[in-house]
Amino acid sequence: MNTPRTIAEYLEQLRAALRGADPALIQDALYDAEEHLRAELAEQPGRSEADMLAHVVGTYGAPEEVAEIYRDQEIKIQRALRTPPPPKRHSLAGRFFGVAADPRTWGAMFYMLLALSTGILYFTLVVTGLALSAGLSVLIIGIPFIVLFFGTVRVLSLLEGRVVETMLGVRMPRRPPYPTQPAQSLMKRIGTMFTDGRTWTTLLYMILMLPLGIFYFAITVTLMSVSLAFIGAPVAYLFDDVSDHITINWGIGAHVPGWGDALVLCIAGIVLLFATLHLVRALGHMQGLIAKHLLVSRTAA
Repeated sequence: MNTPRTIAEYLEQLRAALRGADPALIQDALYDAEEHLRAELAEQPGRSEADMLAHVVGTYGAPEEVAEIYRDQEIKIQRALRTPPPPKRHSLAGRFFGVAADPRTWGAMFYMLLALSTGILYFTLVVTGLALSAGLSVLIIGIPFIVLFFGTVRVLSLLEGRVVETMLGVRMPRRPPYPTQPAQSLMKRIGTMFTDGRTWTTLLYMILMLPLGIFYFAITVTLMSVSLAFIGAPVAYLFDDVSDHITINWGIGAHVPGWGDALVLCIAGIVLLFATLHLVRALGHMQGLIAKHLLVSRTAA
């Protein structure tokens, strides 16, 4: 590969060398490389970009070398952060009940419960920010407000990415996309924010989090409450005499519930509980894919 003569060429070669890697990893690598190269260029104002790159390639590394380092480091980091995999279970019952031994199940469970709060926060911020940005756009104060709003959205998208990666196990960016051509005027940089597709996909994600958060919270709380109530049926029967005010019909005729009915409800509750854990883990996987698609820069890939 030819020696790059501009920062843009270096980044393009680095992107090509990382082709096939995780888009989040590519975004992080491009951010680190561009930040380093522009810092080197700023420290040597009298030096041409081509001369600076020739020097940097010998110290920072050629694009192929940097790409290989990032691939190796990613493998090591993922191995260090990966939770111990649950033991493989070959029987149908083992796979069904073994979901409780998977740490990702409980991470997804916590995310489902947290999603309502974050959804309300994101939705309120985006709707209020867009409304105020439109209303203040005719005033001088509108420009800094728009910049502040977009900056806040990007910071929150990084924070959401860390939450998704920690709880759902989906690799997300650890650095934002580098502000390309930082020497641009303020108005041009604002225009770049408006034309950047990731800005609008991030806003879409934050708006979607409200209905998704309501759904996740409602389905998780409802199913968990019903399953735990069924599991506790024998305890309720032990301390509450229902023979004088409740009848039950399983399709074989109405009768006063007894210990047999309580045990049936308990077994049904256990099955529903583990089915809920499977559903929660599946919803967590789906949410991770949504976050990956909307919050990770497509230009990095």
